[in-house]
Amino acid sequence: MQVKLSVAEAYLWHFIQTHQQQVIHLSIVKLSELANVSTATVVRTMKKQGYSGYTAFRQKLILAQQDTAKYDVLTHASKEIRSVILKNETEVSKTLQQLDFGTIEDSVQKLHDAKKIYIFARGLSELIAREMLIKFQLLGKNTEMHNDPNIIRTISKRIHSDEVVILITLNGQTAEIVTAAQNLAANDITIITFTTDQQAPVVSYSDLVFLGYKSGLSYFPEYEVRSRLPLQVMTRILTDAYAVRIKQ
Repeated sequence: MQVKLSVAEAYLWHFIQTHQQQVIHLSIVKLSELANVSTATVVRTMKKQGYSGYTAFRQKLILAQQDTAKYDVLTHASKEIRSVILKNETEVSKTLQQLDFGTIEDSVQKLHDAKKIYIFARGLSELIAREMLIKFQLLGKNTEMHNDPNIIRTISKRIHSDEVVILITLNGQTAEIVTAAQNLAANDITIITFTTDQQAPVVSYSDLVFLGYKSGLSYFPEYEVRSRLPLQVMTRILTDAYAVRIKQ
């Protein structure tokens, strides 16, 4: 579960993510001095990120550093490039840690029983939706994908109870996706949602939620093009699990 960080906590987490090789050798006092935040801010940030404290976080960094020998590229990469690579590794590993087996099983069963699958997505999430669409169609499943706001709002009112809707939304706040979720929930339609924000409006309307981990670090901060890697990982796991089950 991801908890919203305060401005100071978000700054600290960004600082840590971009200075991991340095942070690994710092005490909590030294880190607070270097980042110009209080030790209390360090502790709060660690707990919000799922660690018992700063010591536990440092231990994980140390273990991760020991494991990086398996990635030959990290041996030759600059500090900045290592940070880029490890950011992606963190998103994948934490997303996998947050996966719930029961959610995967229930989703596979719902999709198997559904007469039709609808996939709604907007922006960069549409690329992931199209991949899911193709895979389900290759598996012989009647599937549609929609990305137009007006069509999403309209169709969400017409879907039948024996059909399933998949929502792919990074932050879970896209207006037309939220409206669709409200319409679907009002008609008791099964909703499977892929997102990275447990507090997002769309979550409360969803029956099954795949919650990924989104890093607070973005290399394009002035644009809304944050990584969809957590969504890609989770949607691929679901489609692959579905493929395995129907072939058994």
